[in-house]
Amino acid sequence: MKAIAKIVSTFFGVGFFPFAPGTVTSVLVVLGFLFVFPGTPGAILWLVVLGLFFLGSWAAGSYAAALALPDPGRIVIDEVCGQLLALSLVPRGRLPAVLAFVFFRIFDIVKPSPLRQLEKLPGGWGIMADDVGAALAAALPVHLVSYLLRVVNIT
Repeated sequence: MKAIAKIVSTFFGVGFFPFAPGTVTSVLVVLGFLFVFPGTPGAILWLVVLGLFFLGSWAAGSYAAALALPDPGRIVIDEVCGQLLALSLVPRGRLPAVLAFVFFRIFDIVKPSPLRQLEKLPGGWGIMADDVGAALAAALPVHLVSYLLRVVNIT
């Protein structure tokens, strides 16, 4: 079970990327969303996110405990879950996907106060919850930018 937790937590080893593994993981999720699964219905995405949240909570909690660290950088399943949630909450298209990536990474890295509180949940729940919060926060400015671009008729 420890090996499975490690594989899931590191998203099949992506978490071992030598620099910015969370950002690399988010880029891979965006590319997969845009080019591998572009027409996946929102309801399916939400079910995948829900499954990833529970699987990731278990795996991240187990692997973090094995490493004796609260939130190791090599655990990136939270970025997979969060980035996919952010993408599922914004309009389809390349620009919204890029904006969802940018805003998700900003909120995930900066962790404004409410997100920082989610991070304090025990074990894998906290590892996953702050990224879900970052995804929800990221969706708002993407919708705002999308709306403003429609208003000025740029898109």
